[in-house]
Amino acid sequence: MQTSKKLFILLFLMALSVSACGGAATEPVGEEQATEAAPSTEVSSEAEVSGDLVIYSGRSEPLIQPVLDAFKAKYPNVNILLKAGSNSELANALIEEKANPQADVFITTELLTVQSLTSEGVFQSYAPAGVENIPAEFVGEGNAWTGLTKRARVIIYNKDLVAEDEAPASIFDLTDSKWQGQIAAAGSTNGGMQAQVAAMQQLLGDEATEEWLNGLIANDVTFFGGHTDVRKAVGAGEFKIGLVNHYYYHLQLAEGSNVGVIYPDQGEGQVGLFTNATAAAVVNGSKNPAAAQAFLDFLISEEGQKLFAEQNYEYPLLAGVPIKEGVQPLDNFRLADVDVVKAAANFDVMFDLIERVGLP
Repeated sequence: MQTSKKLFILLFLMALSVSACGGAATEPVGEEQATEAAPSTEVSSEAEVSGDLVIYSGRSEPLIQPVLDAFKAKYPNVNILLKAGSNSELANALIEEKANPQADVFITTELLTVQSLTSEGVFQSYAPAGVENIPAEFVGEGNAWTGLTKRARVIIYNKDLVAEDEAPASIFDLTDSKWQGQIAAAGSTNGGMQAQVAAMQQLLGDEATEEWLNGLIANDVTFFGGHTDVRKAVGAGEFKIGLVNHYYYHLQLAEGSNVGVIYPDQGEGQVGLFTNATAAAVVNGSKNPAAAQAFLDFLISEEGQKLFAEQNYEYPLLAGVPIKEGVQPLDNFRLADVDVVKAAANFDVMFDLIERVGLP
């Protein structure tokens, strides 16, 4: 795990000396090219889009599969090949393959990885149909990437073990010794946790973030590879509390578990609710750009956004698409004031901190 995180940083540095080839029809979107956006490419007919579409997804297969199935129904001549893994693993692969890209599309669970890869010219500029209806802060410079959904970092708790008025009201309460050994969270390889650490560094600084991480470790928090394990463990009563993205609470509730949720840090002087977003991008040198572009069009279409909202309880970014009943609107909460671009610029600092404290 330590080696994988280091490799991600080293490969970013090495990538500057690697020239992209493989027949790309569009120039890579790096820092110097990101100001010019390529126009949308209208697909004249679903039947004209065919061939293999290779998708690298930081999202787990069960959460992205309904969207892939719906796209396949619309474009039956496209053969979808999915490679799911952690954001860091897939970022490593994209940089290693930069001279001979194997993926057509990259889907990430947070914006920091896609921002960092953009600066290395991994993606080609593409403005999906309808992108003007996505909030501007969730569209990469030069249309290098497009945001898909928003999510919030929340505290899930088992209501059979914890009363609502006793549940932690802040992420900083998770270091309280009263919860020692009773908390589950995703570990250092998880994109959601990485994004939260980077956001906390940008907002609060290294010292406060390091103190919080050390507090979690000292409090014997159990770290899992992903949030699905966290929410299931809390739902089963193996742990009283979990730190997850908000939709994992809804997924666990839908399975019949007696769980509750806290949208933390809403009190006077507290940091506010940490949020992030998923995103997708067309890989520079894609072997099937027509299918890749059609897929991005679909992801931010009303149909695609409804799937994310209805199937996964996420916050759609497309204006006018409602959240699922039972999901609390983000307008109800005060959000942490985080500059994702600045946080992404210090992504390597985040990895250094995670390694320094020994986060599992």
